[in-house]
Amino acid sequence: MSVPADPARATVRRLWRYPVKSLVGEELDAADVDSRGLCGDRSWALREPDGKLGSGKSSSRFRRMDGLLALRASYDGEVPVVAFPDGREVRGDDEAVHAALSAYVGRPVSLAREGDVPHHDDGPVHLVTTASLRWAERIHGRPVDPRRLRPNLLLELGPGGEGEHDGLPEQDWLGRRMSVGADVVLEVVDPMPRCVMVDLDQRGMPVEGGLLKDLTDHNDGCLGVLARVVRPGRLRVGDSAALQD
Repeated sequence: MSVPADPARATVRRLWRYPVKSLVGEELDAADVDSRGLCGDRSWALREPDGKLGSGKSSSRFRRMDGLLALRASYDGEVPVVAFPDGREVRGDDEAVHAALSAYVGRPVSLAREGDVPHHDDGPVHLVTTASLRWAERIHGRPVDPRRLRPNLLLELGPGGEGEHDGLPEQDWLGRRMSVGADVVLEVVDPMPRCVMVDLDQRGMPVEGGLLKDLTDHNDGCLGVLARVVRPGRLRVGDSAALQD
């Protein structure tokens, strides 16, 4: 019989931030966290004249724009820099960025900072465990690169930490608070619903195909969890994580 999942032996293995929504982001060694999530995460987006935001899917807030995952965004200070597939890099404070992005997606867009419409899909912080990755690889029959899931945190669990859900330990943490590092406290609030983006061609990763169907068939289309920030602070790769009593 498996034991309840407890991340007492968990560590932050990798950290990512995505300066521009739906673009490939940057891997970090450390990041500051405020009430909104990792500072600068998805603070920018491609915005159409009607206010819709560029995404890999369409919804009431978002409009699908093909090819966004072939673009990469990183920060130079507080300014996002967009790298195009042809090697060009355009800073977010350069007026040319709007024309370059419009030409790339084939419609008028601007690179805009978050306003009244939030850029996060479902929640401020997204985390996945290495145990869940192993589970996903079993049901998918192929390796699953964590970058395809676009998490903020990848937590590595110690021995015996896979929990009651056959490799989906974070589903046991819903409603619990977790200390990460010396400062940050998160509250795990919801499973992370997946969309077509997990199957799309991403910069450095060719089209996978079939992962969303496998997750839908085996776990209602979810993998990983969403968390809100209870106490801000600084996260670092190598930080420990533990559930609070």
